[in-house]
Amino acid sequence: MASTHAHQNLRPIAASGLTSHQLSTTRPVRLYFPPRSFKSRSIAVKTNQNLKWAVRLSLVDQSSPPQSTVDVEWLVGFLYDDLPHLFDDQGIDRTAYDEQVKFRDPITKHDTISGYLFNISMLKMVFRPAFQLHWVKQTGPYEITTRWTMVMKFMPLPWKPELVFTGTSVMGINPETGKFCSHLDLWDSIKNNDYFSLEGFLDVLKQLRIYKTPDLETPKYQILKRTANYEVRRYSPFIVVETNGDKLSGSTGFNDVAGYIFGKNSKTEKIPMTTPVFTQAYDNELKKVSIQIVLPQDKDMSRKVEGGIAAVLKFSGKPTEDIVHEKEKELHTSLIRDGLRPKIGCLLARYNDPGQTWSFIMRNEVLIWLEEFSLDS
Repeated sequence: MASTHAHQNLRPIAASGLTSHQLSTTRPVRLYFPPRSFKSRSIAVKTNQNLKWAVRLSLVDQSSPPQSTVDVEWLVGFLYDDLPHLFDDQGIDRTAYDEQVKFRDPITKHDTISGYLFNISMLKMVFRPAFQLHWVKQTGPYEITTRWTMVMKFMPLPWKPELVFTGTSVMGINPETGKFCSHLDLWDSIKNNDYFSLEGFLDVLKQLRIYKTPDLETPKYQILKRTANYEVRRYSPFIVVETNGDKLSGSTGFNDVAGYIFGKNSKTEKIPMTTPVFTQAYDNELKKVSIQIVLPQDKDMSRKVEGGIAAVLKFSGKPTEDIVHEKEKELHTSLIRDGLRPKIGCLLARYNDPGQTWSFIMRNEVLIWLEEFSLDS
């Protein structure tokens, strides 16, 4: 670990938080031999712990006909193998789907496998999505549910805004063919997941706004869940150099940490600039703070650090002390309401140089580390 003798109270520290909950998506490769048998009716879907009719689809009857030989457990493994290829050059295996497959999400619907695949192709062309599969589970005799995250960039707009969707997909199986006959997407960020949902359309629209993120190295994270108010992220390990600050929105101590990366360190080494600048509060009153700059991952640091799970609220504008406290309170209230356990304190992440960035496109975030978080539900 690099020495910090250039400034007495300058110190590399690990990011706070818990070791991430491990979710395996690895399964052995399987050949597809479809099983057989089928009845149809509408099925209720559980969303936000309440049973509701999300969309009336012709899904399968969850009673089990005696002649059915569908191996649903095998299909769970098949989806673990197949869905990660949703948006790559290989693509999904269309032979696993009926020709008449009903696809619904809050703003899209198709009734054939051709329409379903066309929708995937359009998303690839316009949004360049990155898809991550978290888990696959059997949730009925002829029903499988998956949980996923999808991050997309809207390429037609010059600023290429990032759109984030997380949720579950309820997939119905035709007992006669052993193939998927329906696919219903439910987004975490909205309550009304029916087609066509105005709430869903507005959720897409609000993500098209401009946030300026500098093209600099930043701590790596994975988005686990996005609600209407905040994201839950799993941060990889990272190290910061820090010194004492005066308040969350203040700049006291910044010159000291900036000096460290500009060469005022034991090796007189200039270290590439990163983003964001963090200010961490360690108490409930948000008064005991430190100002931090993340060090690049390729630096030879001997100290092992852990990542963690954080809830994050993003906002634009100049992050004054009153605004930051208001955002922290808003995020904390949302976490308690949703049954999560926030740790004491918070971080303010400032991504932009205030002297060179218009306030309405600034990217600021309030982060609160979580005691625990599970994607099982």
